[in-house]
Amino acid sequence: QVQLVESGGGLVQAGGSLRLSCAASGRTSSIYALGWFRQAPGKEREFVGAIKWSGDSTRYADSVKGRFTISRDNAKNTVYLQMNSLKPEDTAVYYCAVDRTRTVPITSRPAAYDYWGQGTQVTVSS
Repeated sequence: QVQLVESGGGLVQAGGSLRLSCAASGRTSSIYALGWFRQAPGKEREFVGAIKWSGDSTRYADSVKGRFTISRDNAKNTVYLQMNSLKPEDTAVYYCAVDRTRTVPITSRPAAYDYWGQGTQVTVSS
């Protein structure tokens, strides 16, 4: 089992920045990649990006490329989602999740991720 705890959400104006954190505990040795997803009201859960647990590969959705960056702190078993140039359409609940499928490249399918955090709300005002 892997436990994930997200933090760092909040309210920010358009053009601003936020950094989300996802702290992993438990059987972290089983993690292949850690992904970020988001879900806005009335919409399906959407892939944002992911990082291999080794830290040597990332993947991003086209909608966030160049604005969002995922990084990892090995010592803290924590993955970060740095979000810059935020837009109102980035408003959603953000989740981190564990991929153990070892798919290459990192998968963007929510169904492939089997441990999920509780989510953190990000609201971008115009």
